[in-house]
Amino acid sequence: MEAIRQFIKVKNHQINIILPDDFNAEEVEVIILPKQDNFELTDEMKEILDYRANEPTEDYLTAEESLLRLKKKHGL
Repeated sequence: MEAIRQFIKVKNHQINIILPDDFNAEEVEVIILPKQDNFELTDEMKEILDYRANEPTEDYLTAEESLLRLKKKHGL
Protein backbone atom coordinates (compact mmCIF):
# COMPACT_ATOMS: atom_id res chain seq x y z
CA MET A 1 0.00 0.00 0.00
CA GLU A 2 1.27 3.41 -0.90
CA ALA A 3 0.34 6.31 1.34
CA ILE A 4 0.85 10.03 0.94
CA ARG A 5 0.76 12.38 3.89
CA GLN A 6 0.54 16.10 3.27
CA PHE A 7 -0.26 19.17 5.30
CA ILE A 8 -2.43 21.42 3.16
CA LYS A 9 -3.82 24.88 3.83
CA VAL A 10 -7.61 25.13 3.74
CA LYS A 11 -8.86 28.04 1.63
CA ASN A 12 -12.55 28.90 1.45
CA HIS A 13 -13.41 25.54 3.02
CA GLN A 14 -11.65 23.74 0.15
CA ILE A 15 -8.43 21.83 -0.36
CA ASN A 16 -6.56 20.94 -3.54
CA ILE A 17 -4.49 17.75 -3.53
CA ILE A 18 -2.00 17.19 -6.34
CA LEU A 19 -0.86 13.58 -6.61
CA PRO A 20 2.57 12.56 -7.90
CA ASP A 21 2.74 11.36 -11.51
CA ASP A 22 3.66 7.85 -10.42
CA PHE A 23 0.67 7.50 -8.08
CA ASN A 24 -1.62 5.19 -10.01
CA ALA A 25 -4.97 4.52 -8.38
CA GLU A 26 -8.48 4.69 -9.75
CA GLU A 27 -10.01 5.38 -6.34
CA VAL A 28 -8.57 6.62 -3.04
CA GLU A 29 -9.65 6.96 0.56
CA VAL A 30 -9.39 10.46 2.00
CA ILE A 31 -9.31 11.05 5.74
CA ILE A 32 -9.26 14.67 6.87
CA LEU A 33 -8.01 15.55 10.34
CA PRO A 34 -7.13 18.95 11.73
CA LYS A 35 -3.38 19.44 12.04
CA GLN A 36 -2.25 19.37 15.66
CA ASP A 37 0.65 21.70 16.29
CA ASN A 38 0.91 21.31 20.04
CA PHE A 39 1.31 17.64 20.86
CA GLU A 40 1.58 17.16 24.61
CA LEU A 41 2.47 14.03 26.51
CA THR A 42 -0.02 12.87 29.11
CA ASP A 43 1.18 12.24 32.67
CA GLU A 44 0.84 8.50 31.98
CA MET A 45 3.07 8.78 28.88
CA LYS A 46 5.66 10.73 30.86
CA GLU A 47 5.60 8.12 33.62
CA ILE A 48 6.21 5.30 31.12
CA LEU A 49 9.05 7.20 29.46
CA ASP A 50 10.66 7.95 32.83
CA TYR A 51 10.37 4.29 33.83
CA ARG A 52 11.95 3.12 30.58
CA ALA A 53 14.71 5.72 30.72
CA ASN A 54 15.72 4.41 34.16
CA GLU A 55 15.85 0.71 33.16
CA PRO A 56 19.27 -0.92 33.32
CA THR A 57 20.94 -0.86 29.91
CA GLU A 58 21.94 -4.53 30.17
CA ASP A 59 18.21 -5.37 29.83
CA TYR A 60 17.95 -3.60 26.45
CA LEU A 61 17.07 -5.59 23.33
CA THR A 62 18.36 -4.82 19.89
CA ALA A 63 15.76 -3.82 17.32
CA GLU A 64 16.34 -7.14 15.56
CA GLU A 65 15.77 -9.15 18.75
CA SER A 66 12.67 -7.15 19.56
CA LEU A 67 11.21 -7.79 16.08
CA LEU A 68 12.12 -11.48 16.29
CA ARG A 69 10.26 -11.81 19.60
CA LEU A 70 7.21 -9.99 18.23
CA LYS A 71 7.16 -12.22 15.14
CA LYS A 72 7.44 -15.34 17.27
CA LYS A 73 4.75 -14.23 19.73
CA HIS A 74 2.24 -12.72 17.27
CA GLY A 75 3.11 -14.46 14.01
CA LEU A 76 3.92 -11.22 12.23
